[in-house]
Amino acid sequence: MSEVKTNKISSLASNNDITLDPNGTGNTIVASGNVGIGTATPSSYNSGADDLVLATTGATGITIASGTSNNGSLFFADGTSGADQYRGYIQYEQTNNAMAFGTNGAERMRIDSGGQVFIGATSNASTESLLVKSRSNGNRAITASGLYASGGSVNIQEWQRSDGTVRAAVQYDDPTGGFIFYSPTGHGVTYSTSSDYRLKENVTYDWDATTRLKQLKPARFNFIADADTTVDGFLAHEAQSVVPEAITGTKDEVDDDGNPVYQGIDQAKLVPLLVKTIQELEARITALEAGE
Repeated sequence: MSEVKTNKISSLASNNDITLDPNGTGNTIVASGNVGIGTATPSSYNSGADDLVLATTGATGITIASGTSNNGSLFFADGTSGADQYRGYIQYEQTNNAMAFGTNGAERMRIDSGGQVFIGATSNASTESLLVKSRSNGNRAITASGLYASGGSVNIQEWQRSDGTVRAAVQYDDPTGGFIFYSPTGHGVTYSTSSDYRLKENVTYDWDATTRLKQLKPARFNFIADADTTVDGFLAHEAQSVVPEAITGTKDEVDDDGNPVYQGIDQAKLVPLLVKTIQELEARITALEAGE
């Protein structure tokens, strides 16, 4: 028999299960309202997602095929009208080869055909890989939170070359913290590290900056990857003994594979030492002038 047509299949099994097994392998089971493909016991899986179970011992998947001018969609509904039909969704748009993700009946994130990611926006004329748009005026566009050991630090954002080496990073260093802030009033960007007096103790203003400053060794050099550009700066390990808080990493550090883990420097952290040195020099000049 090659074909059977019927309007209804009734269960004769004592547990009300209906088994459809055309090739004798038990591939398709309809069990008490749960559908299993490749398993006779779909209810053995998590009860929150066992209504339809696909199970194999190899690669397993579902294909949603749609026309080149249509969408392929997976909707999460809590009703049968309006936006209740698609309160949450994942939708692939064949017309522009973009993937959209929605919550509460509206699109929240999109990946376009070129791999650009938009959160809170659906398009952008620029070429950034990630665009995050705040939900409304005054809201933060991005808040980054990392877990780290007490007294340690974590890189929130890194800029790497194609070889994977980190060239710059935004780092959170316990207990200071910080943020990048844009002021629409002054049209300026502030790079800020927490500096509230309530976070600090053992504050002193009587220390010798000039002696420490003279230990720094400013140099001119070029980076190996950019041989034609000479810049001013410091060698991280040389500045580390004078202003250790300005330096990240350890001299000559390597990872488990023997690859270099390069040191970095935040030259802005040299400013207090420079300011204090200028104040000390100004005081000496004033004293000399008074003695003339």
